[in-house]
Amino acid sequence: MHGHAHSHGDDGRRLGIALALILAFMAGEVVAGILAHSLALLSDAAHMLTDAGALGLSLVVLRLAARPAAGNRTFGLRRTEILSAQANGAALLVLALLIVYGAIRRLVAPTHPTGVVVLAVALAGIVVNLLAMWQLHGANRRSLNIEGSFQHVLTDLFAFIATAIAGGVIVAGGSVRADAVAALLVAALMLRAAWGLLRDSGRTLLDIAPKGLSVEQIGHAMAAQAHVVDVHDLHVWEVTSGFPSLSAHVLVEAGADCHRIRLELEQLLRERFALEHTTLQVEHTPARLVQIR
Repeated sequence: MHGHAHSHGDDGRRLGIALALILAFMAGEVVAGILAHSLALLSDAAHMLTDAGALGLSLVVLRLAARPAAGNRTFGLRRTEILSAQANGAALLVLALLIVYGAIRRLVAPTHPTGVVVLAVALAGIVVNLLAMWQLHGANRRSLNIEGSFQHVLTDLFAFIATAIAGGVIVAGGSVRADAVAALLVAALMLRAAWGLLRDSGRTLLDIAPKGLSVEQIGHAMAAQAHVVDVHDLHVWEVTSGFPSLSAHVLVEAGADCHRIRLELEQLLRERFALEHTTLQVEHTPARLVQIR
């Protein structure tokens, strides 16, 4: 119990440091983007805003999810991290579409961004995001909440690399449209990250079996156990990331030891499928009535 609490505290500290780095740099990037007339820098700053939102939300969710189950909250508030992932994905999606709109306008009527400023800020952004990633890499990335924040920062790192290339092209006397092209690349990365977050969190909210677990395979393995006659009402879902659950109704041969078979099935599910939270209703198969005519 002590180690679990220490883990949450360490994750919170790492998230806090990454958030401070992102916020400090984002403020400077907005100013630089406006002064340099660079859509790529402003789109990077918009992405960093979603990073900051993701990190801030992760900190709140970390505290909520750690609260023990009580009253009607039989699983506590563990699923708040899934709602956090949904919010992050939706924010990325909306911002990406706005950036695409702005980039297309600048491709048609290009501005003249200051290449040196774009390049310098982008290089600094690469350093800041590497530091933030280093902090988050040591946190518990099995949590979709923290993994979502990590993916935000990773995407932003790639975006800054694209912006640095665009700044280099402009400094070398290339097309000023490179700034808008870089912004489109940033938007594409944001859309990819948004899809991943919405897809993975959507699986949990819809109670779809976790990735890597085949319900059919689990059912066959249970039915193959000695003295098991039938397995039905089999449900496999995920309460939150890293918390898969299973429930099933199992019928066994008449006279078989229901308690022993249930323990054997629980051991099978734990060792073969890493399912720790299981609820099994084990009963004898109903005896058939003999009719005498």
